[in-house]
Amino acid sequence: MAQATDTRPTACLALADGTLFYGRGFGATGEVAAELCFNTAMTGYQEIMTDPSYAGQVVTFTFPHIGNVGVNPDDDETADPVADGMVVKWDPTEPSNWRATERLGDWLARRGRVAIGGVDTRRLTRAIRQQGAPHVALAHDPDGNFDAAALVARARGFAGLEGMDLAKRVTCAQSYRWAEMRWAWPEGYTRQTDAKYKVVAVDYGAKRNILRCLASAGCDVTVLPAAATAEDVLAHQPDGVFLSNGPGDPAATGEYAVPMIRGVLEQDLPLFGICLGHQMLALALGAKTVKMNHGHHGANHPVKEIGSGKVEITSMNHGFAVDSQTLPDGVEETHVSLFDGSNCGIRIKDKPVFSVQHHPEASPGPQDSFYLFERFAASMAK
Repeated sequence: MAQATDTRPTACLALADGTLFYGRGFGATGEVAAELCFNTAMTGYQEIMTDPSYAGQVVTFTFPHIGNVGVNPDDDETADPVADGMVVKWDPTEPSNWRATERLGDWLARRGRVAIGGVDTRRLTRAIRQQGAPHVALAHDPDGNFDAAALVARARGFAGLEGMDLAKRVTCAQSYRWAEMRWAWPEGYTRQTDAKYKVVAVDYGAKRNILRCLASAGCDVTVLPAAATAEDVLAHQPDGVFLSNGPGDPAATGEYAVPMIRGVLEQDLPLFGICLGHQMLALALGAKTVKMNHGHHGANHPVKEIGSGKVEITSMNHGFAVDSQTLPDGVEETHVSLFDGSNCGIRIKDKPVFSVQHHPEASPGPQDSFYLFERFAASMAK
């Protein structure tokens, strides 16, 4: 990790309102402008940094021990980090974990991601909660030379995520098959060899563990790019269709995704959506989405399933939400956040079509909601 020999800061985080946070840089050198969010998970920083849903965002970690277990290839949720930067309280230590193959700072540097340590993340988190997710510029210079005014100007010049279609930036380039199942001790990852259901997963920024959960639920998974049409999807003669998570504004991605989803709905196939997929299913059904003040990002969010009254502790990562007041007749709300009452799930009353805002695949996070993959499989069995 590059550090100056004196006390001069080697990294600077500039908010669009002119607030400056100085600290110690690690990872790659350079600058990036993005939206700033905070994540409250106590584990899984590598999974968070490689979650495609974080495209266009710098992540502040509220938990201070970041980097202490290093990184390893098995925990990547996609091939490269997608989050644009990282903000932590304490400098990463040498990794202490039998699975570690690399230090966090070296991994970030090799992947071109800027990070800053030594920041008062409590103060920063309060600012995000009170003022909304700010636009920021993050810079790392080992010599400690920063033009604060230029960084603030760059933060102010960031276009923001509203109206931005980022799914095409993180989706796969071409279709592929997926057979790897969830990690289990002591074998690790094993492959699906006895699939019962043929599923097309549309990739708006899919996490690998979602695909593993589908495979573990008995699905033969074919992944298609975000711009796939209904004809592309139906040509595979699937038993069910899955809509993945992803970044950006669902209304922007919905320009091409909504017609595809409506075409699939006409065929009465089982359909399951997560996160961005949930939001775009809602759009296809006639509802609306809204930008949240600071979003939900963490592995400790309580969500109530309305039908059973059961409360699940869930993993969340979203800055937009479905406006439940705009759900049309025939579509009911199935889950709500117990933090703020926002929508976390919907279903069509007379069809095997449902979606959730939270992440039942965890990674990182609790495993309370894995049953949703089994529910999807059961809908295809019928």
